Amino acid sequence: MNPVNQTIIDRYPTSLRMLHWVRAVLIAGLLLAGWHMTGLDDEVASKYELYYPWHKSFGVLAFLVVLVQIALRVKTARLPQPPETLARYERVSSRLAHRTLYALLLIVPLMGYSMSSTYTMSDGVFFFGVNLPELLGKNDDWFVVFQWLHKVLAYTLLGLILVHVAGALKHRFYDRDPRNDVLRRML
Repeated sequence: MNPVNQTIIDRYPTSLRMLHWVRAVLIAGLLLAGWHMTGLDDEVASKYELYYPWHKSFGVLAFLVVLVQIALRVKTARLPQPPETLARYERVSSRLAHRTLYALLLIVPLMGYSMSSTYTMSDGVFFFGVNLPELLGKNDDWFVVFQWLHKVLAYTLLGLILVHVAGALKHRFYDRDPRNDVLRRML
């Protein structure tokens, strides 16, 4: 076997590491803003004049970051694999968690877009001042479905993110084998 093929990749490329942390900040902000804005009374003007438009713009931005990240992952020939020192169930659950995270990172903003697009009282989705086309017709019955999906899947995403962070911290600070420290791959 070629020595290059035997080389263990122990860090993600700089571009993927940067996008990971940009995405993390965006998603954390979106989850906090979404939770805060939906708790505001409808009479609070900033709810619809400030929070919703910015939430939509940053939601579209997060969606685009994820698309770029996925494209880079597909283009990158070799990425770090879960350490062989991890238990098999940890490697399997890691792969499943990452695939589910990426799916939710795409589906949650699509449900938000669909919600905004179908709501009869919505002006649509603005992306930092640019009005995006509405691909779905106005229909408040569908809006309710998309609203429920957006909310439930966003909370599911939050739960999975917490598990992801807990797992990385567990491997860094609790595991006895330093080779299990997967966090260093993203730093």
